[in-house]
Amino acid sequence: MTAAVETSTQPTGTDTGAGNPEAATAPGDVPTVSFDTSPDVYRHWKLGVDGEIATLTLLVDQEGGIAPGYELKSNSYDLGVDIELYDAVQRLRFEHPQVKSVVLTGGLERMFCAGANIKMLAQSTHAWKVNFCKFTNETRNGFEDATQHSGQTYIAAVNGTSAGGGYELALACDQIVLVDDGSSAVALPEVPLLGVLPGTGGLTRVVDKRHVRKDRADIFATKSEGIKGRTAVEWRLVDAAVSRGRFDDEVRSRAEEAAKGSHRTGGEGVALTPLDRVETGDSITYPHVKAHLSRDQRRVEITVEAPAEAPPADATGVREQGVDYWPLALARELDDLILRLRTNELELGTWVFRTTGDADAVLAHDAQLDALAGDWFVNEVRHYLKRTFKRLDVTSRSLVALIEPGSCFAGTLLELALACDRQYMLAGVFEDVDPDADPAGIVVGIGTANQGAYPMGNGLTRLQSRFYAADEELEAVLARTGDRLAADEAAELGLVTMALDDIDYEDELRIVLEERASLSPDALTGMEANHRFVGPESMETKIFGRLTAWQNWIFNRPNASGPEGALRRYGTGKRADFDVKRV
Repeated sequence: MTAAVETSTQPTGTDTGAGNPEAATAPGDVPTVSFDTSPDVYRHWKLGVDGEIATLTLLVDQEGGIAPGYELKSNSYDLGVDIELYDAVQRLRFEHPQVKSVVLTGGLERMFCAGANIKMLAQSTHAWKVNFCKFTNETRNGFEDATQHSGQTYIAAVNGTSAGGGYELALACDQIVLVDDGSSAVALPEVPLLGVLPGTGGLTRVVDKRHVRKDRADIFATKSEGIKGRTAVEWRLVDAAVSRGRFDDEVRSRAEEAAKGSHRTGGEGVALTPLDRVETGDSITYPHVKAHLSRDQRRVEITVEAPAEAPPADATGVREQGVDYWPLALARELDDLILRLRTNELELGTWVFRTTGDADAVLAHDAQLDALAGDWFVNEVRHYLKRTFKRLDVTSRSLVALIEPGSCFAGTLLELALACDRQYMLAGVFEDVDPDADPAGIVVGIGTANQGAYPMGNGLTRLQSRFYAADEELEAVLARTGDRLAADEAAELGLVTMALDDIDYEDELRIVLEERASLSPDALTGMEANHRFVGPESMETKIFGRLTAWQNWIFNRPNASGPEGALRRYGTGKRADFDVKRV
């Protein structure tokens, strides 16, 4: 596999000031980011597996920044470090079914992780910071998902100082063991030192997950030197503080105990081989997913193809197919496409989704995912699909589904349409193209595909979110489970935004898409994020909706990012000059 950065393109100009979204702040070129990597080319992480216990050791290559202009000192990280971490988490789930505990630790003496690299943050464009924080959040959430659903308990072995994003890395783990050596501490120093907030779930996890009392949390988040030893345990910031001589034994004991309680089964893993991806200037193509980049219209046309064949006969056949098993191939291709578009194609603000192929083939795979839900590999595939749809939910792009003759929005693929902000369905056929075609239809899948297998971050299914507090409407939809619904039925049930006949279809869509492209992307992002997550809040929705939104807003404020702000003056010996007005 290739390294995390491909050719450098998209020049950004001169360094004109950190945090200014109008200025090009990264020196040289903004890299075109690839999310392809593998353990044999990692620069920042070491992955070791010893039976049921794996160890991920952070030993950052100081010269290995994903963009020029900064050194990754003190085990600080950037997007490239997180790309490797995400890859490692995925491989542990798929390639190492015997692993039941994962220990995260630092490879430097007396240093676990210093957090996100401050120079990187200071020189990056606002968009780069947003995408970096979002991807990092998703990766941290992946730890918790693996602990909850895959029987792989993550344990942070904090072997030295753990500050900012470093402590947030530990917070994403199920257990935290801190070395008690008189100097090592956990800290969230963003507020007192940088004028920003912990951007990867720190504040939320401190109170919601670790149940730290709010007054103590207030002290902790404004105390730049952090909290050490017994006090960190008393305040619930860590689970144990252990002398250096007992540290390794304590971590090993906890990892072994967690492994004993794991429901994860062994067996032979499935290798995540390199993706089959072809890129041109205006397309990204995989075997089952195709994207056409319409730059002049600022949108992407994405087509997802149904499986061409029936699913394998049994679990053995599924594992033999490995990465070619259609649900896994779909998850990997969509995941990669979302990340590439989100990071590299900032001006393509509207994503239009279509599907093509045999809906019955999709439903057959869904039925197998239900029937083999107890198999470790099938379980991982389902949760990967869930995480991929969640990544789509929190992507700041306008999402539109087009349901036309030949579409197969059924079961798992119906989730794509339900994730979209609007759905338009052709009533009838395109008379000038294929008058003998079968009209479009959609199918709410029998089983769990649309009824629990892929919950959103709010804990609800996408159908529950669509019909939130409208129980009768939801029941009417569920009563038609398994039926092929024509356009008028889908519209009446509320499953599509509008059903249009052949005469109006193209003109209506042209107007809708042109209007979307004319609106403020900032306003659209805020609007869409508010509409997508109805109902109850979870720690996950707080991290994305509350903490990340505030953190990204604060990153734009002069108190943090202005020429006299805390982020710019950090390390210079000069205090920040704050505008003291509360906003």
